Amino acid sequence: MAALNRLNTAGTDTLRVAGLRKSYGGQEVVAGISFAVPAGTCFGLLGPNGAGKTTTLRCCLGLTAPGAGDIRLGGHTVPADAGRARERVGVVPQFDNLDPDFTAGENLLVYGRYFGIADAAIRARIPELLDFAGLAGKEKARIPSLSGGMKRRLTLARALVNDPDIVFLDEPTTGLDPQARHLIWERLKRLTARGKTLILTTHFMDEAERLCDRLAVLDHGRMVAEGAPRELIAAQIEPQVVEIFGDRAVDWAKSRRALGERLEVAGDTAFFYCRDPAPLLAALAGAPALRYLHRAANLEDVFLKLTGRELRD
Repeated sequence: MAALNRLNTAGTDTLRVAGLRKSYGGQEVVAGISFAVPAGTCFGLLGPNGAGKTTTLRCCLGLTAPGAGDIRLGGHTVPADAGRARERVGVVPQFDNLDPDFTAGENLLVYGRYFGIADAAIRARIPELLDFAGLAGKEKARIPSLSGGMKRRLTLARALVNDPDIVFLDEPTTGLDPQARHLIWERLKRLTARGKTLILTTHFMDEAERLCDRLAVLDHGRMVAEGAPRELIAAQIEPQVVEIFGDRAVDWAKSRRALGERLEVAGDTAFFYCRDPAPLLAALAGAPALRYLHRAANLEDVFLKLTGRELRD
């Protein structure tokens, strides 16, 4: 595991974005966002569909030319010097694009050639890459024979074939079962522990809360909040949440709005956001027909407060 254990000791921001803007057809989809990602950390970009996350990633990688702004990736100016920057970058795309005609090992071999790595050096690394991805012994497996979780982990292994300092991950666990998600989370934590820098987009708020040192919430191309997950929860939301559901739950909640600091309704569920939930819980004790869940506030509550509960297509 020598290559995967090599630490990034640059001690500087590996990605710095200032005033990034991008428009399509006269509509601004990224509207002047700025952020910096220190080496060896995980930074998350969160937002509803159409918020500008993927466009931001494409601009950072030099795949889309920005309308305005400055980008520095791995010490290189993007897009002017994007080719050199990407030599030290790995990418896990939103959708797997493994070659189904190749084995798992051949996929790694062919991908490594794009970085000018000698075949012998790639072949020497294939066992450790597959082991890291939980795919030991699968070097000769054909892609169609792999499960969805295995394919996703192979895509992660492929992103590491050039031993990158920075890894971009676009919704890396979408469509996976809980066991596969947790395995990938554990592997991503190993990467940051080894000094790698991760740039993550995800729709799973528990994933962002577990993995990200800092994150930015985007909506309509603008950054609406930035900070560490626990800091954002403390700053943006009441600490306790009581979800009430069942027949007439919404009517019951609306008639007792004063029992919480804030009430939100989604479908047949009422969400009370409280600093002191005791009066509300006492009232619920006298309403046995209602079902409820009392929990601590989390990042999903922050996300919904900042971006709304309406469906985005």
